[in-house]
Amino acid sequence: MKLGEIIYALRTERKMGQKELALLLNLSIGTISNYEKSVHFPDLFTIRKLADIFDVTVDYLLGRTGYRCSPEALKEYITTEYTVSEFINTIISLDTASRTSVTDFADYLKNKRSAMTSAEPSDETCV
Repeated sequence: MKLGEIIYALRTERKMGQKELALLLNLSIGTISNYEKSVHFPDLFTIRKLADIFDVTVDYLLGRTGYRCSPEALKEYITTEYTVSEFINTIISLDTASRTSVTDFADYLKNKRSAMTSAEPSDETCV
């Protein structure tokens, strides 16, 4: 996907009009329209502001990754010893067999949790 398509998708996903985005960026509606149509491209400062507004990474905006997680989420601790980022880097540093073991164990835990939740009666209605 192109940058303009990504901006449009994020804006509409948030039910935000071009006018609202233009006000947040201190730009004209026409400029936002031109970004979305890929007629013009935002400067680096504006790209950074767009990433902040939509809570995505700059790499996501530029189409370099499909990973939408905000940079702040990578700093969150998932255990007392690991942030999300540190955990990912630890897994990446493992050999192929160890990575496979980690993913197999994660699948096992996910399936075990799923089986436990489906066995419990629930008053909640899923939408």
